[in-house]
Amino acid sequence: MEQTRTNGHANGSHVNGHGQSVGAYEGGIIEKRSPVTGERLGEFPITSREGVISAVARARAAFASWRETSVEARLAILDRIKEVVRTHGEEYARRISEDTGKPLVDSLLTELMSVPLYIDYYRKHAPKILARKKVPTPILFPGKTSYVEHFPVGVVGIISPWNFPFQLAMVPVVSALIAGNTVVLKPSEVTPITGEIIAEIFRRIGIPSGVVEVIQGDGTTGAALVEAEVDKIFFTGSVATGRKVMQAASKKPIPVELELGGKDAMIVCADANLERAAKAAVWGGLVNCGQMCVSIERILVEAPVHDRFVELLRREVAKVKVGGPDEHADMGPMTFPKQIETVERHVKDAIAKGAKVLFGGERLPRPGQFYAPTVLTDVRPEMEIYSDETFGPVLPVVKVRDVDEAVRMANEHQYGLVGSVWTKNVDKGLAIASRMECGQVTVNDVIVSVGNPALPFGGVKSSGFGRYHGPEGLLTFTHQKAIMIDRGWSKAEPFWFPYGRKYPAMREVFHGLLSGNMARALVGMVKLKKLGD
Repeated sequence: MEQTRTNGHANGSHVNGHGQSVGAYEGGIIEKRSPVTGERLGEFPITSREGVISAVARARAAFASWRETSVEARLAILDRIKEVVRTHGEEYARRISEDTGKPLVDSLLTELMSVPLYIDYYRKHAPKILARKKVPTPILFPGKTSYVEHFPVGVVGIISPWNFPFQLAMVPVVSALIAGNTVVLKPSEVTPITGEIIAEIFRRIGIPSGVVEVIQGDGTTGAALVEAEVDKIFFTGSVATGRKVMQAASKKPIPVELELGGKDAMIVCADANLERAAKAAVWGGLVNCGQMCVSIERILVEAPVHDRFVELLRREVAKVKVGGPDEHADMGPMTFPKQIETVERHVKDAIAKGAKVLFGGERLPRPGQFYAPTVLTDVRPEMEIYSDETFGPVLPVVKVRDVDEAVRMANEHQYGLVGSVWTKNVDKGLAIASRMECGQVTVNDVIVSVGNPALPFGGVKSSGFGRYHGPEGLLTFTHQKAIMIDRGWSKAEPFWFPYGRKYPAMREVFHGLLSGNMARALVGMVKLKKLGD
């Protein structure tokens, strides 16, 4: 078991990033166990509904001051995160790996290094992204100036997942803070140790009290947060839970952003560099034990190179070393024990329906939550391994006739998060990428686009909606406001009462604008102005 919830009541309170009480815990305790050995790592009380309400109230109280803090001042405070991560990063990496089971390299690369990159990007670009912008004003409104500006939504509730518990919590939290919001973060109950790291970091940088509240807990805590007086919910997780979040938020209503699952397609063309593509498939499908919404979960290979590619794939998977963080492994255990059951069900169903196991296909005979890296061939759309998100270390290979069939199969799916195209012809690759119905595509690479802070990230269809990262990563946590200014020098406007003799002049404006005759429209406007005066 990864963690269990006890039925007893835990007396006492959790401490947020400022040493303040978050509230009494009346919902039980999360018992955290190691995904590597199964040993008990600690207990984490579940925040009660009253504790959630108190945390939101503190964030609400802190909002007015944080909103009025300049963007530059907010960035200066958040920039301190980089020094904290630099100083304590290796310690944090060990704790994240203890929490998740992932290799230390992954904890440094995919968790800790990503956050400073995003801070650097926003430190350079956020003031311009959030600044008031002048926009065109039609001739119909002479003497006026139009602007668009953005303002923070208020208190943002962020519910983060367990697969990348640091990165997928910190990036939206930091983005929301830069945009001027305060945040109540509910980390996953599967990875509570990382939740404590996040609270510790905000305490270390000295962020004002109430600006970030971290509430540990389970699904009841998340439900309480959605139902509390927050102004937006940012949720990363499963489609099923995302639907519940959306339904609960609709009762108020408040905006939600849903970053959900994927079944990401890798299209291998006949002219691809097969050696590179095979190596990429293994890393892109097995990094973090395949527990990524951006993992390669469908490999669509053109028939002429299918057999050669499959053999290269088998060789590369055979090289993957599986083990715990202290074993210098490439791939660790699965973080969430119930996810192994999903993987086993998908593989069993695929075999029953005709798929072949080329490598792996079973749990490893050792303590912990280890599943062998697995390659399946002869995979077809009627199999669960093709239709549903597996979220595990399985590479399903599908033989396709040609690129058109590959694109069709990639697009005829409930998910649309990321994809990749493999070909030596970059122009061809770009053309195929443009045909794919998903939020991000790479050509001759995998996953790397997620790490570019300037690129928006998000999905379509059942992969969710909304975008973060890039400029959108700030604007998603704001409301848009339109402003139009007149100097107020004239006594009245041409279109104000009384209408009286204005109809003939209004006809000139009407027909001039609709016919594209600006001279006629201007004559009519001058007449209206004189009549208005």
